[in-house]
Amino acid sequence: MSEPASISASIAGRYAAAIFDLANEAKGLKALEADADALDAALKESADFRALISSPIYSRDDQGKAVAALAAKMGLSAILANGLALMAEKRRLFVLPQLISALRDMIAEEKGEVTADVTAAQALTKTQADALAKTLKERIGKTVKLNVAVDESLIGGLIVKVGSKMIDTSIRSKLGQLQNAMKEVG
Repeated sequence: MSEPASISASIAGRYAAAIFDLANEAKGLKALEADADALDAALKESADFRALISSPIYSRDDQGKAVAALAAKMGLSAILANGLALMAEKRRLFVLPQLISALRDMIAEEKGEVTADVTAAQALTKTQADALAKTLKERIGKTVKLNVAVDESLIGGLIVKVGSKMIDTSIRSKLGQLQNAMKEVG
């Protein structure tokens, strides 16, 4: 991890831990999870929001007002809204994507869940996704949430990443292994 990314993750981790602990004490983890999902969707959809959190052009006051208005409009919980206001005051909104990721990880751990990043050659059907989640649950021992992406260059098969483990059953990978084996023989 590069140094700036490490610093951002560290900053986000501290804010996420504080927000998570307050929400957990107030029995508000379900609301916090919904808030994190809503913020993530807003970040993905709005270039203006991404600019607001990362651009030095906006003052602390501008960021604080914008985040307060956004929190009110989105109906975010008071704990997260206050956390965002503090981050704006301290000019730390640039770590919002890492904060959301850290919050999701903490909530998932509290619920006994893990997230599996799945890359497939084509979109998975509901039946296929359920079967994969069930198989992973049997292997890992925790409930598995799937984060599915499609990459047609895989030709067929899947790449599944759970934590630090990766399973690559894609045809692209098999062809690459065959190509390397052929180079060694010839």
